[in-house]
Order: sequence, then C-alpha cells, then structure tokens
Amino acid sequence: MNTYNIDFFITNSGTMDKLHAMEVFVAVAEEQGFNGAARRLRLSAPSVTRAVAALEKHLGIRLFSRTTRQVRTTEAGERYLEDAKRLLAGIQVAEESALGVNADPRGLLTVTAPVLFGRMFVTATIAQYLGTYPETTVNALFLDRVVSMMEEGVDVGIRIGPLPDSSLRAKRVGAVRHVICASPAYLQQAGTPQTPADLNKHQLISSSSGSFTHEWHFANTNPIRLTPRLVTSTNDAAIEAAVLNSGIVRCLSYQVEQHIASGALVRLLPSYEPEDQPVHILHREGGQFETPKVRAFIAMLETSLKNALPF
Repeated sequence: MNTYNIDFFITNSGTMDKLHAMEVFVAVAEEQGFNGAARRLRLSAPSVTRAVAALEKHLGIRLFSRTTRQVRTTEAGERYLEDAKRLLAGIQVAEESALGVNADPRGLLTVTAPVLFGRMFVTATIAQYLGTYPETTVNALFLDRVVSMMEEGVDVGIRIGPLPDSSLRAKRVGAVRHVICASPAYLQQAGTPQTPADLNKHQLISSSSGSFTHEWHFANTNPIRLTPRLVTSTNDAAIEAAVLNSGIVRCLSYQVEQHIASGALVRLLPSYEPEDQPVHILHREGGQFETPKVRAFIAMLETSLKNALPF
C-alpha cells in the first residue's frame, strides 16, 4: 500500500469529514468530473469542489488535472485512488459485518454489458434486483466496447469472448457463437452461399461497434477478408438491414435468435461456424471484500443467464 499521511482517520476530531472527502474524491475520479460526482452523491457542485480542495491541501499533492473539458487523476491521484477505494471498501465491509452476513444490499451498483445483450438479458435482472432491494440504485452502462471496470468504477460486467489475464474475478455462465444470416427474399434473389469463399459474390453488412474487423473467421478454413457494402454503427441496425433484404450479416447467435425463429432470417454456413464464444460475469470484488450488493446481483444474474444461454 502506498504511504500517505492518514492520521486523521484515527483521530477523534473531523474523522467523518475526512472520510467524506475521500468518498467525494473517488466519485469525482470515477465520474471524471465534479458535476457528475455531485449528481451521484446528491451534493452541490461547490461542496464537491471544496471537499477535493481540502483533501489535496491535507495530503499536499495534486489529485486531479483539470481542463475546461475533462477532469483526470494525476499520477499521484491514480495511486491514491487505488488506496482510497481499498480503504472505503474495508470500512463498508466492517459495517456490513457488524450488521451480520445477511445484511441487505444497499447503495449504487454499476453494471456494464454489450448493448443488445444488456437489453435482452440484463435489464430484467436489474428490474428484479431493484424490486427486491429498495435501498439500492443501479447505473447500467450498455456499450458495444470493452469497458475498463477499474477505471470506470464498474462493479459487475458481462464479457463475451476469451478473457485476457487480469485481476478480475470471472464466472462462466454460457456461450454464444458467430453466425451468418440473410433474409429469405435476399437469398432468393442473390442465391445461397455454399462456402465462405462464396461470400465475396454477395452484399455484406457489418457493424463498426465492438471488435470491428473486415476479416471473418470460419472453422476448417483460413480467415477471409471481405468488404462490406454497408457498415453500421450499431449491431441492431446491421441486423435490421439484413431483415430488410440488404444482404448477409455476421453477428452473435443471441442477437438474431428471434429473427431466425420467426423466419425473418436464415442461418447460413452452419458447418463453417467458429467455436463458441464464452460468456462471463466479471467483478472486481471477492473474499472478504465482496459486498452484499455485488453478491446479490451476481447470484440473480448468474441464475438468469444460465437459464437463458446454452452452456
């Protein structure tokens, strides 16, 4: 742990004010702004600014670099942020331990997932969670990009695909796969591809969100570099274009499951589909630092996803 003058945490005078200042600092760092932190903490913007200024004066270091557009932690602030989160988490755990292991979840929970996945599978769990635990609030970040959970203050995330080495804890809850689809009307007009190489003769649709690439991978053959005729900024727009007979789309199986079931889209080249992509629940906490709010949400989400996804 980095060394700072933290004598004020064990004094009898002003302890709660200093802890409050640390909580404000963490909120500003995670929201990357004073106004965002004020909204999150339900404080006035000037009070947030004063708390951070007092903490910087006490520590004798500059915690943030500020411009008219953004607020970022300094190098010293980044080191202090890690320790501040650890200290505040320890205090929260101690309070919850005093209340007993069955203490009800409370406080803000931040969750992230890909856009369509979040809409289809996570929103219902969030609604159930909020209905079950009235002292909780949820910030749902549904984004088609890889979110840095540590930097963006995310408690629980959904990740599709192989996991890089990290300090995050992971629970596998299912799998999905990349599929190629087109509408019956398009195939009637343009013909049905029999091999991946045939795709070069077709109108292709792709999405620039997530891990965008013009190189499509298949089983039992080399990757094929293709040039889409239509590139959209979101997955749902690409899928909708395929439903409207604009060409062949490549996406994840869960994204088009309903369209395939209804007959709006036809699954193509199934024998060439690459291996399944694992779906994991990721979280930063574990062991003695796993809070009731995180533990309860993961339990709900794990049950829901295992029932909804193939394993």
